[in-house]
Amino acid sequence: MDLLTAAIKKEIALRYKSVRRFSIESGIPQSTLVSALKKGFGGTSYDTVMYICKFLELNPFDYSPAGQQNPPVTI
Repeated sequence: MDLLTAAIKKEIALRYKSVRRFSIESGIPQSTLVSALKKGFGGTSYDTVMYICKFLELNPFDYSPAGQQNPPVTI
């Protein structure tokens, strides 16, 4: 499971206790959420991912490889 999917899953569990409740409050179809949580958010539309992250107050770039700080490599 990628970092963003894990973070979203954790926030939904902490704040809403169930995917169903989050679905109702956010207006996102439950089937979309279940599929994305099962398969990862990589195949979910950009707009949907951004909406979910905004709703949960998460910065998706904090969980992307580009957002991770890598130490410099010395040769």
